[in-house]
Amino acid sequence: MTRSQASAGGLAGLGVLALCFVMNALARGAGETYAVFLLPIGEETGWHRGDLTSVYSIYMAANGLASPFVGLAFDRFGPRILYVLGLLSLGGGFLLAGSMTSLWELYLSVGLMGGLGIASLGMIPASALISRWFDRQLATAMAVASTGLGTGTLVLVPVTQLLIERDGWRVAYGWLGGGVLLAALPIALLPWSAIARGRVGERRGGLSSNGTGLLPAVRGRPFWALFLVFFLTAVAVYSVSLQSVAYLVEQGFSPLEAASAFGFTGVLSIIGMLVTGTAADRYGNRITATVSYLCTIAGVAALFAMQAAPSFALVVVFVVFFGVSMGARGPIVSTISATLFAGRGLGVIYGTITTGQGLGAAAGSWLAGFLHDLTGGYDAGFLLSVVFVGTGIALFWSVPELAARRLQRTP
Repeated sequence: MTRSQASAGGLAGLGVLALCFVMNALARGAGETYAVFLLPIGEETGWHRGDLTSVYSIYMAANGLASPFVGLAFDRFGPRILYVLGLLSLGGGFLLAGSMTSLWELYLSVGLMGGLGIASLGMIPASALISRWFDRQLATAMAVASTGLGTGTLVLVPVTQLLIERDGWRVAYGWLGGGVLLAALPIALLPWSAIARGRVGERRGGLSSNGTGLLPAVRGRPFWALFLVFFLTAVAVYSVSLQSVAYLVEQGFSPLEAASAFGFTGVLSIIGMLVTGTAADRYGNRITATVSYLCTIAGVAALFAMQAAPSFALVVVFVVFFGVSMGARGPIVSTISATLFAGRGLGVIYGTITTGQGLGAAAGSWLAGFLHDLTGGYDAGFLLSVVFVGTGIALFWSVPELAARRLQRTP
């Protein structure tokens, strides 16, 4: 390969990385806007908090359960069809949500259609594409793509709050849905044959590079260890994050201040995921994951302390520590998956692993809402988060495969 060819390939790889970043930002940002819809929908309808958080649970469950099929669709039909259908499902669901009159319609539009759409746009296709373009510093590349998750939260959550305050929550859903649908056309026109081909090729040494596929991977301990990491982490994060805006409002902050604080966790998650990627390449997965989990505990502790003395300083502590750790385990799991299960079957294998994240987020958000209605407060949800964080730390230090790292190839 000539120097000019290598340079062109490097630029193309950066373009693919940018595309994955943008799609992640759109998917995660749109999904996280439900946190600012929670209170206005409840005020208009009078539905209980548990009913409203169950919508988010269905959304995350649909996201998780669809993940294996999304990975299979990527492997079989390619990214163009997957991305376009994902945008149509997400945008169409949000448009329908703006005109809903009953809870089941919210389950269908935001829960089912939103979950299916976001599963098709997020890290499942991104991880498969990036693994075809990057070999060295794969964890860093995965982390860069993952920062789109935080960027989307930062941008779309406060913007959505402003739309709700100006036009009401129904019109805000219309704006979001229409914008997502408009993005489908330019995405469909991209040169997907070149994007999907990649430049790294199939890797040696992965469990699926010799054609073993999903079923042999499911029989092994590494698959279930990664599944549990996603599940435990998602319960810990989503038992807090979904209700954090409502919690801050109840502590005396304005809705826009609460939404902005939640949005700024996205800023810090960008930094956290970038640091996670480079730290995992340098210090290993176990130490990096442990530090990120301890940051999650610090953020939850700040929210808990706010009940005794609400202050802006504690909001800052929450935003900083919870933010830098929110999503930080994602690049680690995606990199370990690409290391252990390299090959064309990676899409369906990683998609099936991601089911753990969707199910954990569904369980965490529903349990937090249920515990809020049961106890009349948030303390039980905070305790739930801390317990699952501790279990995640123990898992990283007890399963040898979670220390796996990509070996550098000699040119």
